[in-house]
Amino acid sequence: MKQALRTALKTSALKFPAVLFIPALAIPALLFASTMRAADAPVVVTSIKPIHSLVAAIMQGVGEPELIVDGAASPHTYNLRPSNARALQEAKVIFWTGPGLEAFLEKPLQALGPKATIAELDKAPGLVKLPFREGGAFEPHDDGDGDDHDHAGETGHDDDHDDDHGHEHGAFDTHLWLDPMNAKAMAAEITTTLVAADPANALTYQANAKTLDEKLTALDKEIATTVAPVKKKPFVVFHDAYQYFEHRYGIRVAGSITVSPETIPGAERVSEIHRKVGELGATCVFAEPQFEPRLVKVVIEGTSARSGVLDPEAATLTPGPDLYFTLMRGIAESMKACLSSA
Repeated sequence: MKQALRTALKTSALKFPAVLFIPALAIPALLFASTMRAADAPVVVTSIKPIHSLVAAIMQGVGEPELIVDGAASPHTYNLRPSNARALQEAKVIFWTGPGLEAFLEKPLQALGPKATIAELDKAPGLVKLPFREGGAFEPHDDGDGDDHDHAGETGHDDDHDDDHGHEHGAFDTHLWLDPMNAKAMAAEITTTLVAADPANALTYQANAKTLDEKLTALDKEIATTVAPVKKKPFVVFHDAYQYFEHRYGIRVAGSITVSPETIPGAERVSEIHRKVGELGATCVFAEPQFEPRLVKVVIEGTSARSGVLDPEAATLTPGPDLYFTLMRGIAESMKACLSSA
């Protein structure tokens, strides 16, 4: 019996070498190590897609940030979901632009994110901030308190209006990311925040930030080349969201149908813009994916203007580290396509 047992064990060893058993024995250890690596990544929550993209680029190799305003939703009209509230409760770091754009987050952050590091990116050092444009082809801006704000002399571009942090809440245009130089400033603030919150991964964050900065420099030059042939042709937009893009590249905007997309303009306003499209010789009127494109058709009816679509908040794009670049190239290429053929 003993001899038979020895023979059977010897035969088994030949058929199933010990080396084959090593990976199986190592699986629990590998799974544990993998779980530990995942657990080491901080829980990071971001508000909107453009900000999520910058954070995702800097976090590559460490983890993936969560996104609140996903899909075709807009921060102008968003309502916080229970899953968003849970994410805020669990977050170690939260990135948002600020209450001027994501007003829906202001109170939840106070209530749900007391233990998290909250980075308000509209306060990042080095940002170019531009005041709301009002009057003429731009509506008076309403912050929602029923008071229109009159910024006399602030309807044009001011090339010297840089690094201005003196604005009161709601006094500046919050679509800051539409200038790649602002994206650089926000990326620097994101990196500083992540390094402080998660020093174990500091080298990865810093290396990714350097790569991102270089890519943003190249993107800036690429966009300038793309829009150069059409930058003097006037156009009208549904929502006055593109001031930073225009300011950076010398684009000529003729006006907007509305300042705040959550408030649909009345018939008188639409008629006024319709007249201005003809008077100003606007070559294109741009809609946005999630806001009333039928109004654009009314505005261009009977004029020589064409219609196009711009997506300043990336409503139609898939979240990820490359989204910001796709977003900016898409705006430049859409402008060039519509304005070139007009």
